[in-house]
Amino acid sequence: MDKIERVCVFGAGTLGWQIALQCANHSYPVNLYDLSPKALGNAQSNISSELESWVETGKITTETKKSIAQIVRIEPDPNKAVEGVDLVIEAVPEKLEVKRKVFGELDALCKADAIIATNSSSIRISLIEDVTKRRDRVLNTHFYSLPWTSRIVELMRGTMTSDQTITRVREFMRSMEMLPLIVQKESTGFIFNRVWRAVKRECLHLVDEGVASFEDVDRAWMSIYETKIGPFGMMDRVGLDVVRDIENIYYNESHDIRDSPPKLLLEMIERGELGVKSCRGFYSYPNPAYLDPAWLEP
Repeated sequence: MDKIERVCVFGAGTLGWQIALQCANHSYPVNLYDLSPKALGNAQSNISSELESWVETGKITTETKKSIAQIVRIEPDPNKAVEGVDLVIEAVPEKLEVKRKVFGELDALCKADAIIATNSSSIRISLIEDVTKRRDRVLNTHFYSLPWTSRIVELMRGTMTSDQTITRVREFMRSMEMLPLIVQKESTGFIFNRVWRAVKRECLHLVDEGVASFEDVDRAWMSIYETKIGPFGMMDRVGLDVVRDIENIYYNESHDIRDSPPKLLLEMIERGELGVKSCRGFYSYPNPAYLDPAWLEP
């Protein structure tokens, strides 16, 4: 069975550049593509900043930083981005029609035996696979933010995904020191996001209904579970527009009004408050209040 050796990450948003960096950090040549020059520029800057922080904390040396940076190839041409790669990980916005369009294009551009995966956090590959001619070589590969610390990746089959495809991708993930979790039955939200969905929804409604401030919800979570970040800080990190899109996917499936994005969230997005990427969400960045040592003090 051939090993995966060359990778393309198709989409250079928050998780796109992080996945590309995780690949490069484990010596996999990776092409990072986005149709937006601005997104590619931001991705390159974010990768450089993250690597510099690794140098400052002693995780890597300056020489290693240079070698990792050189492995990531910023590529504005989709044809060149996927040329000769064994695995493409799509990381475009969380909209079904967008992902279906991208998968159709990738199916035409990629070599015949390439595997095409989606990093979707909620959309099942079975809703996308029919636009390709390689249903045996498509799957969900769902990474979480900061994969070099979160470490898990959820793998989920489509209706015809082969055992060989799952095995190849699982071994590739293990080679990057990721823990691949196998979703044994199709599930919107996979494993952890099924749990996170309930937490996120109730947190948003608590604040939208005026029951508590978002700060106190985060303080409760951080104190009880001894974490460095709470649900609202996590939503800021993901991007509030992405949170909205995911909530809409659940709502469109359930038609339960409790699954729809609350007014609070929609108004923030309308004001351009998208979280970390816009420097303003529930918190202000780059120095959110929850990082203050006194945040959880009596």
